[in-house]
Amino acid sequence: MSEIVNCVAYSAGRRVGDVAIEDISPILQQTDGFIWIGLHEPKEDLLHQVQQAFGLHDLAIEDAHRAHQRPKLERYGDCLFVVLHIAELERDLRRLQFGETHLFIGPRYVVSVRHRSSLSYAEVRARCEAMPQLLSQGPGFVL
Repeated sequence: MSEIVNCVAYSAGRRVGDVAIEDISPILQQTDGFIWIGLHEPKEDLLHQVQQAFGLHDLAIEDAHRAHQRPKLERYGDCLFVVLHIAELERDLRRLQFGETHLFIGPRYVVSVRHRSSLSYAEVRARCEAMPQLLSQGPGFVL
């Protein structure tokens, strides 16, 4: 599985298209949309690129790089940093697997970082995209 699961721009509640990390800054300048990037167990160099693109706080990036954080909600300027613990059932083994999701929520972006979880957020993204009137509300709706 790739470290970058998805990086998509949205405008007026609709998917505009995929975005490369190096193209994020100009899109963030626009006022009518946002970027939603999903990462799965990213390496430190990728997190540094994402930090630069979105202007994320050093302490939050450090936490997002290391799993085993306590569930929390912290504010860094206009960015919320959320740590969630998740549990998923491995049906074939009949056991629970635990993981973490770290979320950065800003006025024009959502960055999700998954650790120790094979469960994708593709279904969540699809449900959001199926409701453009709500998705047009931006990152708060995604959260």
